[in-house]
Amino acid sequence: MTSAQKIPCRVRQIVDHGDHVYTLSLEPEARLPRFNSGQFLHLTLDAYDPTGFWPESRVFSIASSPQQRESLTITYSVKGVYTRRMEQELSVGREVWVKMPYGDFRVEPGRPSVLIAGGTGLTAFTAFIESLTAEQAESLHVFYGVRERGLLIFRPLLEAASRRCPALSVHYFIEQGDVSQPDESSGLLDIPTILKQIESPLDDDYYLSGPPGMLKKFTGELQQHGIAAKAIHIDAWE
Repeated sequence: MTSAQKIPCRVRQIVDHGDHVYTLSLEPEARLPRFNSGQFLHLTLDAYDPTGFWPESRVFSIASSPQQRESLTITYSVKGVYTRRMEQELSVGREVWVKMPYGDFRVEPGRPSVLIAGGTGLTAFTAFIESLTAEQAESLHVFYGVRERGLLIFRPLLEAASRRCPALSVHYFIEQGDVSQPDESSGLLDIPTILKQIESPLDDDYYLSGPPGMLKKFTGELQQHGIAAKAIHIDAWE
């Protein structure tokens, strides 16, 4: 596994998706170390002296492809004091430091899989989804939940992947507002509703990414429905 490296980056672009959700494009000072889809990084706003201690930071999934080692993308939602700082302080040209890569949250090939993501949790899967081709033989379901329709920021990515990969099935859960498409459901992500859409739910692997409360709740509910613990994989950032 690649050893983690500390790298200064410049903010190249900030996309405001609304409702305090942002995508950052970063330009690293040096070529990024090799990393895998599903891994994460630590980002700090504070100045870092390589002879000293690493400053306070927060963890984010790496949304960009492992093949793109000259740029870096993360998407975040403002949830607390640190992400509020990011919202207020970040601007194009600002220097930040990242420490990466970490984690082993990978979708294993060769097995039918179900990916369940709440909000920006889908970033744990974006690089994997970008890599899908028509040769994907095993069934792959993605269930993507957001607060409102305007936050379906990864829908274009998923729709493009669906056109390339017939084995991929995508369903959207929209908490607030009307739904109008066959692939949309109103309300929160819901394990019983999800399992009804899986042909052989006991045969699939389940990958969960989202808020800690969602991960804990869904893990318990999957096990209550007979899914083996070894078939449940969590993006726990540990």
